[in-house]
Amino acid sequence: MDSRLLVTALCVVAFFAPAAAQTPELATAARGSGTPDIPGLKMIWLAPWGEVSSAHPWRNIIVHQTEGPAGSARSGAQQQAKDPTRRGVTVWVETDGTVYWAVPENLVPTHGDGANRNDNKYIDNGPTFHQVVGSNSIGVEFAGNYPDVTRGATEAQVAAWRILVRVLTARYGIPVGRVYAHNWIDYKDARYCEGCALATLAK
Repeated sequence: MDSRLLVTALCVVAFFAPAAAQTPELATAARGSGTPDIPGLKMIWLAPWGEVSSAHPWRNIIVHQTEGPAGSARSGAQQQAKDPTRRGVTVWVETDGTVYWAVPENLVPTHGDGANRNDNKYIDNGPTFHQVVGSNSIGVEFAGNYPDVTRGATEAQVAAWRILVRVLTARYGIPVGRVYAHNWIDYKDARYCEGCALATLAK
């Protein structure tokens, strides 16, 4: 089977499979501090959590995909950790499903281009136009769609995302309706819809 078809099939299966219930262990971990073990995730902590009450008041989640090769999440996260407010995101996900928490949760990296999409092509942009921006949205970057930007997330990334999105929504009290693909809110690249499959999966 063509690898692109396989990834698409896996995403479809993951989408229609029922999401696992929020287990007590996951809920407890999601409200913790320091470098907690997150059940089901391989998490590399470049920046530990503080008390959740001291975190930036995140209202949304924006899903990004970077035009980088497999292995680039680690280097991207390390660069972000050295300069937290540079253009980039708080959380990076490698093709093998490893999650890098790169930025203290009280700091705001530069991502999102101002929520400039107002065409209702993918979603109703009324509530997002100039509203869902980097300063109120925690960003998650999925690496590995180079050189074919149309290639979807790997099976390991999809599995990690299904857990990670529950952690983020539980920790910051963000409804799943406020999980957005980059391409839903900002004009990006006509070659593919950045983050769309993963944001759809979250809902």
